[in-house]
Amino acid sequence: MIRKSSYLLAGIAGALCVTAATAKQWVDYSPAKGFWEINAIECDPNHVDDYLTGLRRTQAPVFEALKRRGLIDDYKFLTRNGYVKNSPSVVIMAHFTSADAMEPNKARDEAIEKEITAGMSEADAKAAVSGYEKYRTFIDDATYQEVRFAK
Repeated sequence: MIRKSSYLLAGIAGALCVTAATAKQWVDYSPAKGFWEINAIECDPNHVDDYLTGLRRTQAPVFEALKRRGLIDDYKFLTRNGYVKNSPSVVIMAHFTSADAMEPNKARDEAIEKEITAGMSEADAKAAVSGYEKYRTFIDDATYQEVRFAK
């Protein structure tokens, strides 16, 4: 009886795989505009609060400047409940409105840099991130495109 159930489940799983393989872009699903840049960081569990405090002072203002200029339209900081060695405990996400937002633009980029540095002295910026190298490790840095399924 158990063997028959296993074969039945395997058959159902195989049928689902065949169905998924026949999905067509623009018919069954569509890529959404823009993309998410996602950084996954392993942070020592005793320093997650320190890391988030530093991100609030350094990274959040950068995202706000990018948002004001229309380069990103959303950003998020996620923390994991629980700890597993060599796995991300903090995830930083920024949604870029298009790939064009990543293209170099000297005037725009220098203006953003000026805006960001005006909000915090170099000494304050260094103090905010001091110690990062002792308790954080970058696990992944990638871009992802959201997919929307047809109804």
